[in-house]
Amino acid sequence: MTTPVSRRSFLQSSAAGVGLSTLGHVPFVQSGANDKLRVLSIGVVGTIGGKDRRQVGKHPNAEIVGLCDVDANALKKAGEQEPGAFQCRDYREAFAAHADEFDAVIVSTPDHSHASIMLTAFAHDKHVYGQKPLVHQLEEIVLFEKAIAAKPNLVTQLGNQRMVYPGRRAAVEILREGQIGKAIEAHAWVSAPNRGRYFNFDNELHEPSAPPEHLDWNLWLGPAAETDYRKGLAPIVWRSWWDYGGNGLGDWGCHLLDVLFYAYDELQSPIAVQTHCAKPAGEHFHVNPCRSTTTFAVDSPRFARKFFPVHYNDCRQMPSRAALGLPADAWMENNCTVVVCEGGVMVVGASGRIEIWRDGKMTKGLDMPYLPEFPKLNHWHAWVDNCLGKKTELRTPFKDAVRITESAILPVKATRFPGVELRWDKASLTFPNHEEATKTIVKRAYRDGFAPPAVG
Repeated sequence: MTTPVSRRSFLQSSAAGVGLSTLGHVPFVQSGANDKLRVLSIGVVGTIGGKDRRQVGKHPNAEIVGLCDVDANALKKAGEQEPGAFQCRDYREAFAAHADEFDAVIVSTPDHSHASIMLTAFAHDKHVYGQKPLVHQLEEIVLFEKAIAAKPNLVTQLGNQRMVYPGRRAAVEILREGQIGKAIEAHAWVSAPNRGRYFNFDNELHEPSAPPEHLDWNLWLGPAAETDYRKGLAPIVWRSWWDYGGNGLGDWGCHLLDVLFYAYDELQSPIAVQTHCAKPAGEHFHVNPCRSTTTFAVDSPRFARKFFPVHYNDCRQMPSRAALGLPADAWMENNCTVVVCEGGVMVVGASGRIEIWRDGKMTKGLDMPYLPEFPKLNHWHAWVDNCLGKKTELRTPFKDAVRITESAILPVKATRFPGVELRWDKASLTFPNHEEATKTIVKRAYRDGFAPPAVG
């Protein structure tokens, strides 16, 4: 006689997600018509919260059962789309009063609140889909690493939806297999920050004013220091602000640097970062344009040298094509990654377009030999599947997201010290050659009641 497995124990024991080379399947067992993944959505509209919620909710075995947002207007809009879900303004209330009503959490909030909310979910044994960048503070990288180790059965997924494109998956395989030789260096650039709804592009500091009635300003600040509301900050254009966002580099890091970390396990924590910008980032705003170089120590036959630099720039600051041996032409996209190897140059667009250049001749990446099939993959549904025990490709679980995020936000933080090479030691959370940087850009003082819990 088979011992019955409870719904909750089944969900809590489901797989933590798979890497690129683990594509086995575990049969999905469903014990009843109502046996679905119950999901709480935190940050229900905003920059991408509405899309995350709707995409997860479209999975036939997922149900949005809770809505949480500091913006009453957003909560009302989402409530009309999810009429059966409970509602609250404070994420702490959601966990304190409703923890038994959901199994998993979507966190689509501003960067500065990611760690506090997601680690609270870890502490309550909830699977987590979290938006990028994973963290806002360098210290939080280590907090997540400890939580991941302590809760290996929780399924996690970063909002890295572009990694499902066949071209980006092919780029990983080509680099992994060394089809264009040993790696020398990498370049990546993003067009942001640009004029639009996500950035306070002019960095205009308005006078303090009363927050909109629909916005709970205290809850929006969450772990950040108490301060006055100002126009041009919330609810949408916070990415340009030092205390709340990661500017263009932080926003786009997971969409451009991911192929490097999936292809090369040797790229762990960087050993140094140096940025070049016209002035230091200020008290309120990030600075741009910015150019950066992050350096990794590597001792592997897959690399041409024992050090691998990644040049990561914002504001469409692109490398010289001539210097890379490429013909005079426009780059394929405004947001690209370039990997320079001894046997050729790979160019990968954020959209999944891929080119391989060798001796002045181009091959479309998907035409390269020995590539596996890349079956269609729904980024959001893969997370739900894994939460329910069906192992499919999961891009990007937090174990990979911590490496990507660290390298995305290091140059962001280093803009406080332009032109200075900061030697980084994650183990001690210090810049051994720069005491002031250690004191000022590694961690924040969390407000009482909003600090991320220690997990593990």
